[in-house]
Amino acid sequence: MSVASTEHLSQRILQMEESATIKMAQMARDLAAKGHDVISLSLGEPDFDTPVHIKEAAKKALDEGYTKYTPVPGLVELRKAIQTKFKRDNGLEFDLNQIVVSNGAKQSIANICMAMLNEGDEVVILAPYWVSYAAIVQLAGGVPVEVSAGIEKDYKITPDQLRSALSPRTKAVLFSSPCNPTGSVYSKEELEALADVIAGQEGVYIISDEIYEYINFTGQHASIGAYEPVKDRTITVNGFSKGFAMTGWRLGYMGAPASIAEACAKMQGQFTSGATAFGQAAAAHALLSDMSPTHEMRDAFLKRRDMMIDKLSQIPGMKVNRPQGAFYIFPDISDYFGKKAGSQTIHNADDFCEYLLEQAHVATVSGTAFGAPDCFRISYAASEAELEKAVKRIQDAVANLQA
Repeated sequence: MSVASTEHLSQRILQMEESATIKMAQMARDLAAKGHDVISLSLGEPDFDTPVHIKEAAKKALDEGYTKYTPVPGLVELRKAIQTKFKRDNGLEFDLNQIVVSNGAKQSIANICMAMLNEGDEVVILAPYWVSYAAIVQLAGGVPVEVSAGIEKDYKITPDQLRSALSPRTKAVLFSSPCNPTGSVYSKEELEALADVIAGQEGVYIISDEIYEYINFTGQHASIGAYEPVKDRTITVNGFSKGFAMTGWRLGYMGAPASIAEACAKMQGQFTSGATAFGQAAAAHALLSDMSPTHEMRDAFLKRRDMMIDKLSQIPGMKVNRPQGAFYIFPDISDYFGKKAGSQTIHNADDFCEYLLEQAHVATVSGTAFGAPDCFRISYAASEAELEKAVKRIQDAVANLQA
C-alpha cells in the first residue's frame, strides 16, 4: 500500500478548512459505530420528513417526464414560483432573468463569490457566521473581514461596527438572518440601520442569506433587500432545506441584479449545470401550496427552544440568550475554560465539544468555526426526548469539571 501524500494536491485545497459541522457529525458516527449511544446535535438538519404533498408532487413530476437536463438558471415554472414568493413574502420584485436556482443555497453563495470577487477583495462577514462563509470567500480569492457581537448584544452588530469595518477594498457584506449559528434575528429597523451605512458606500453589495426565513419566532421576517436605498445592490439567497425539510433535495435559489444573476448562471454552467428536474417541479409546488406543515414545524421548534433554554439556563456557568429563529442555541461557555476533568483540561470551545462527545456522547459544534471561540452550537432539530436526555448528559459532564 502506498503512503498517503499531499504533494500532488493544490495549495487551494490544502489551505481550505474542513466544514466543522460535517467533521463533528462524522466523529459522532464513528463513535456510534463502536457501539456507543451518541446523540447528535451537530447538524443543521430538520428531523422532520419532507411534507407529503411535496413528495407527491415530485412523484407526479417523475411520471410526467421531468427526468431531463434543466436550464442552468432553473425551470421557468420554478423561477416564476420564486418570483411570486419573493413578492408575496419579502416585498422583493425580480424579473425571471434575475433569479437563479442552484444545488442548494451553499452553491448560490459560492456562485456569487466566484462571480464577483477579485483577488484581495474584502467581504465583511457578520460574526458569529455560518462555517462555510469564510472558506467560500477565500476560495474565490477574497479576504474575509469579521465583525463580531457577543451574547450580551444578542450576537447582533451595530451600524458603527459595520462602518468601521468597511474599506476601499470592500466588495460585499455577507450575513444570515435568522442566523446560523446563533438563531438571532435582525429586525426591520436594525436591518435598515445597517443598510443606511452600506447605501453610502458605492460598489458595496449585500449578500443576505435568508435560508431560515420560515423558522422565525418574531412573527415577521424582514428582508434587507426590500429597503429602497439598497434594493439594487442586494442579493437575496434562500432555499428549501430548512423551511420545507428538504435538505437532501439540494435546492437553493437567489434573486440578484441581472448582471450578477447572469454571471452566476455562467459560473454554474461550468460546474454543475441545472438542479434536478423533478425536484424543481416539486419545489415550485411547495412555494405555491399549503404552508401549514412548515408552520407546524416552526411551532415545534419554538416549543423545543423554550425547553432547551429553560434546562440549559439551570446549568452553572452556561450563559444562554433567547434566540428568535432557526433551531440553534449558542451558549457562551467561557466560564469552563481552564477547568479540568481528570487529566483533561478545557482550554477552549474545541476542547469543550470534544469533552462532551467523549464523556457525554453528545455531539455539538465548537464556536471557533463560527467566529465565536467562547461559544458552542447546539442544534435542537431532534426529538424532545433526545433533547432532554442530551441536556442531562451535558449537565452531568459539566458537573465533573473542576477549577
